[in-house]
Amino acid sequence: MACAVSTDRPPFDPARAYALAPSVSVRPEPFGALLYDYGTRRLSFLKTPLLVAVVRALAEQPDANSALTAAGVPAPSHDHYLRALAGLADAGTIQERP
Repeated sequence: MACAVSTDRPPFDPARAYALAPSVSVRPEPFGALLYDYGTRRLSFLKTPLLVAVVRALAEQPDANSALTAAGVPAPSHDHYLRALAGLADAGTIQERP
């Protein structure tokens, strides 16, 4: 029987403000970036420089949708990038900020 894993994280909402978790460091790479979470010891990859720009823009923008625009993500690609951000939020790599 499978067990459901519960977290106390709310579901990702692109209308809310997010930022990189304080325990996560970013190491730029030619392909994008490596992310290392010192709390969970999890290594993740951002596979494009544009996704790195979006993640960095999160801290300066009022919501995730605005971060996409600020980073220069083309409108037809927004859904793809929002799914990537949702995955990062589920993993705790990015978190909602007040």
